[in-house]
Amino acid sequence: MNDHQHDTPPQAEDNASILNSVSPQQIAEAIKTAGCAVTLSEQGDVVLLHSASHGIGFQVLWGNAGAPGEYADFTLSCPLRVQGGALPDAILHEWHRSKRFARVAQHGDFVVLEMDVVAAGGVSAPHLAVMLQIWIQMMGQFFLHLRNYPGEAAPPAAVPAAEPAAETVAG
Repeated sequence: MNDHQHDTPPQAEDNASILNSVSPQQIAEAIKTAGCAVTLSEQGDVVLLHSASHGIGFQVLWGNAGAPGEYADFTLSCPLRVQGGALPDAILHEWHRSKRFARVAQHGDFVVLEMDVVAAGGVSAPHLAVMLQIWIQMMGQFFLHLRNYPGEAAPPAAVPAAEPAAETVAG
């Protein structure tokens, strides 16, 4: 007979704290928790979120709609305009080979850093905050990746795409 007691497994989070979809306000809170200010604006019935990290702007693109004003997923997106032509393919290939979580795509004069976040199936508010922290880290690592690319010639400069003006909510 075994004399030691079995530890009880940690209790699962209360179902009320699990989010199966997210609202713009919940994501704005997660952005603020991650240390960034966030700007909310409306376009029709859709709330748009804009923020910045490392001095470069990013936006939230909503995915699959659930209840009105709620989404099962969203994409964090940082579009950068490439000055002086397209980035060398090797820069993008090296990023994808060496990094996880965030992807890069070239669209004409733009290179876009993106990261998907899925709430479907259930996530917690702290999980969303961690996802935003990972996004901020990915942005910083991508900007370093662009600056430190060891090509023969310096790659064309990538600059933030213009953002529409909107009301800023301080964090």
